[in-house]
Amino acid sequence: MGVLGEAWTWLTTGANWSGESGAAHRLGEHLYVSGVSLALACAIALPVALYLGHIGKGGALAVNLSNVGRAVPVFAVLALFMVSPLRNAGYVPTVIALVLFAVPPLLTNAYVGMTEVDRSVTEAARGMGMSGGQLFVRVELPLAYPMIMTGLRSAAVQVVATATIAAMVGQGGLGRIITAGFNTYNTPQVVAGAVLVAVLALLVEAVLVGLDRLLSPLRRRRTA
Repeated sequence: MGVLGEAWTWLTTGANWSGESGAAHRLGEHLYVSGVSLALACAIALPVALYLGHIGKGGALAVNLSNVGRAVPVFAVLALFMVSPLRNAGYVPTVIALVLFAVPPLLTNAYVGMTEVDRSVTEAARGMGMSGGQLFVRVELPLAYPMIMTGLRSAAVQVVATATIAAMVGQGGLGRIITAGFNTYNTPQVVAGAVLVAVLALLVEAVLVGLDRLLSPLRRRRTA
């Protein structure tokens, strides 16, 4: 039996899914740290990007500053936190590192989506007497929605795939399965852990694609 077959055996063995070190518990930890990180990144990036895109000022600077984070490895950021007073703060260093990693695609895509709204459409809306708030909610946001969702999907998949770094500093998540496999020279377990991360990332992508189709303003208009 090859490594893939042994990895499948590991995945289908019930004992590997039970207990605090089991795959089920690690999956819950992974979803927790990923969800918190993505939610915080959205809370930071989206309001800033949408506001700057709406007023048409300062967005380029904000995007460039956020993109600086892409040049810095996430593990390097996490390592810096681990020699700071936050090293004993549980998932906090990991969450901060993942938030910094997720902000750039969210901020960039939302801002670009807002700035690419056809100016003739916004001028026509103003000519109809729409206020700034009405213009934002009824015109700009629906037209920018596809780019916003693209950024959200990209950030979500990146966060889920990168949340394995929590294991590097002794925290939970699916990365613990991989590191445990490395520590015991158990290659099938390493492969099984990597498969779980990959499948989870694909499932997250699929769920967000489904939500995109369900919530799309253009879809709602067609079905109205």
